[in-house]
Amino acid sequence: MRRFARVALLCLGCGVCSLLYGLSQLALSLEQEPGGGGRERQARDPAAPGGRRQAGSAGRGEAGTGRCKNLSVSFWNSYWMLPSDVCGMNCFWEAAFRYDYMKTHPSEKMHLAVVACGERLEETVTMLRSAIIFSIKPLHFHIFAEDQLHESFKDILDEFPYEGKVNYTLYPITFPSESAAEWKKLFKPCASQRLFLPLILKNVDSLLYVDTDILFLRPVDDIWSFLGKFNSTQIAAMAPEHEEPRIGWYNRFARHPYYGVTGINSGVMLMNMTRIRRKYFKNDMTPVRLQWGEILMPLLKKYKLNITWGDQDLLNIMFFHNPESLYVFPCQWNYRPDHCIYGSNCRAAEEEGIFILHGNRGVYHDDKQPTFRAVYEAIKNYSFGDDLVRSLLQPLERELQKTTHTYCGRVYKVFIKQLTKSIRDLYARRSKGR
Repeated sequence: MRRFARVALLCLGCGVCSLLYGLSQLALSLEQEPGGGGRERQARDPAAPGGRRQAGSAGRGEAGTGRCKNLSVSFWNSYWMLPSDVCGMNCFWEAAFRYDYMKTHPSEKMHLAVVACGERLEETVTMLRSAIIFSIKPLHFHIFAEDQLHESFKDILDEFPYEGKVNYTLYPITFPSESAAEWKKLFKPCASQRLFLPLILKNVDSLLYVDTDILFLRPVDDIWSFLGKFNSTQIAAMAPEHEEPRIGWYNRFARHPYYGVTGINSGVMLMNMTRIRRKYFKNDMTPVRLQWGEILMPLLKKYKLNITWGDQDLLNIMFFHNPESLYVFPCQWNYRPDHCIYGSNCRAAEEEGIFILHGNRGVYHDDKQPTFRAVYEAIKNYSFGDDLVRSLLQPLERELQKTTHTYCGRVYKVFIKQLTKSIRDLYARRSKGR
């Protein structure tokens, strides 16, 4: 009799759970229909301190997710890691369906930030062009630039054939008023602006920051997907500064703590900014853990006489003390001249090609590394809508073959291996109407 009662109770429990699940799915389907209960909301773009200009699909409302107050927060976070207001009064119950919902409703927009000062207009535009060519999901560019560059950015970007998949917002360069002078003169003009992105873009959950001298050779979607690989403690992703310690800078010359064996390079930095804003960081200044906005100025004051690479050095110090917070991606996602000028030392790129090219040290604009310059010129001169094979890939390969007298030129095929695949995949998607 007791066994029968247990079986009956178990069946009753399963029935209740099935009923609740069915009701939740019915409610979800109603929310997805046009006019379904008025639960959809318009997504808000972050407020720009100096005004805002958007292009492309700027006038098109972004449908809200409905079930939670803000499902734009990273769905791979466990529900207990989310801010208390994310799911209203029923965070536990809502979280039970978070994964199924996001599988069928992937994030509609990827956010990419760049900081441009001085003579970096052309370089920045070329980077944005490379992001647009191959990416699949819509992009929102957050462009931080000196005031005199804003009109030029608007004139150029408004002429791009966005096909409804790109927005942009222009921002002035801004630093905390009480320490603006110190931040402006740190390393290169405006470079340290990136440190304040989590504090400025308060309504952006996740963000890919890149330097102006970056070129995407595969969809932004692919590096964006690393967000889904973060474990519960990781808040950002970067690549190592070097693969070969014998030519590493940090392990040979740094006068401050740095991450790992050879340090990290911040030219490509993927951030879960919701987690960054929430985290309390261990540090060597106080036993009390500090939040992002609290730790930056004390770090600068302590180490400003010992740092060479400015904000990148500060990030190395932070992640030295908080190594569990960093996800490290392979060198092919941030491929720099150091990976080939002394001989090829990025094995991942040798096997699969370069995914993101980083032309630091001005190599796009001089003759020191013609292999890097050839890729930059090819993307800069490509016209949207032209055949990618005839107008981009084939001319580029011919130019690369002229660089084999250099170490990077000897491995020129790694510069086009992934690019070739990206073009093939793009045409395959188009043939399927995607």
